[in-house]
Amino acid sequence: MSLTIQDLMDIQQALQEKYKGIWEGDTPDTAKNHLLYAVEEIGEVSAILKKRTAHAVVSDPQVRARFCEEMADVFMYLTDVMLCCHVSAQEFEQAYRAKAEHNLKRDFVNEHKHYLEEKK
Repeated sequence: MSLTIQDLMDIQQALQEKYKGIWEGDTPDTAKNHLLYAVEEIGEVSAILKKRTAHAVVSDPQVRARFCEEMADVFMYLTDVMLCCHVSAQEFEQAYRAKAEHNLKRDFVNEHKHYLEEKK
C-alpha cells in the first residue's frame, strides 16, 4: 500500500489537531517556520549521507531506518507548509505532474552548457 498526497495531508491534519494549542498550528503565519523545520530535517538527512554514506543507507538496516525516519520528517514538515498555505492535494498533484512533464521535455545539457564550459 502506498501513501497518497491526500494521506500525508490527512495525517498531518490529525497531528495538528491532536497537538492544537501545544504546537504552533498550521496557519499562513506559521508556514515559514514549518519550512525552516523541513530544512533542519534535510540537514539531518544530509548528515546521514555525509557521515554514513548512501551505500550504508542501502546496505545497513539501522542506517536505512534512521534515513527513512528523517525523510519522513522532511515530508511531514513540507506537508505542513502546504497545509499552512491551504494547498490541496489535488493542486499539488497537478503542479507536480505538470512540472515533471515539463522537465521530461527539457534538454538540461544544452540549457546549462554555459555552466559546463571552461572560461578562457
